[in-house]
Amino acid sequence: MKKMLLLLFFVPMLAMAQSSPFDGTWKVDMKKAQLPKKPEVFLLQNGMYSCKTCVPAYEVKADGSDQKVAGNPYFDTLAVKVIDDHNVEITTKKDGKAAGESKNAVSSDGDTLTVSWKYSGNPEGGPISGKDVYKRVGAKAPAGANLISGSWRDEKTEDMPDSAITFTFKSAGDEYTYSTPTGQSYTAKLGGGEAPYKGDPGTTSVSLKKINDRTIQETDMRDGKVISVALITVSADGKKMTIDVTDKLHGTTSRFVADKQS
Repeated sequence: MKKMLLLLFFVPMLAMAQSSPFDGTWKVDMKKAQLPKKPEVFLLQNGMYSCKTCVPAYEVKADGSDQKVAGNPYFDTLAVKVIDDHNVEITTKKDGKAAGESKNAVSSDGDTLTVSWKYSGNPEGGPISGKDVYKRVGAKAPAGANLISGSWRDEKTEDMPDSAITFTFKSAGDEYTYSTPTGQSYTAKLGGGEAPYKGDPGTTSVSLKKINDRTIQETDMRDGKVISVALITVSADGKKMTIDVTDKLHGTTSRFVADKQS
């Protein structure tokens, strides 16, 4: 009887000691990313630049000066500088400080848009940079408009540093802690309601739900409103993580695959 009581005590303790399949450091393989199919729509014409698919959408003067933009958590001013018909530079600021910049170059045939960007809003790790390559969808730019104008589908993201595509999960019972080298983090309980999300001005809270032993659902919120839902699944061998994201703000879906590093 004493032996049985000891077993009844230790078996739950051993189960708790086993690490979760989510635990560890993971790195996204951007070559395997399935980016949104929905195109982004820009128009640069008659001295005005607009992003029709941004949330919220905006239109500003394209004269190179800082223009106020309301409702975007990542920047409050935007400056559009036209270099020529194929090249446009865009810079953003938040509270007077640099937030981001991009060099937008349209190919000679007008069908490819390469955006070389830098984001300076991370709380740790310094700025990160990368490059997105878009393909034109549908008609060419309207007559008299800059060639950046039109609908563009993001085909691939390249040249991002490891700090931008690496993250870590640590579990303690039903509590999960997520962190990145650039300063984003949260600690949330499965089914425990909203928890603070730190380091990203566009996401204020997060909640987690267990789907099964290898799948959890993460819901990201901004001021109480759901902005995205991610289904996170670890493979049976524990080496890969698949992240299926539904972006509620932009009405898009995407998939990312991460490899376990440690």
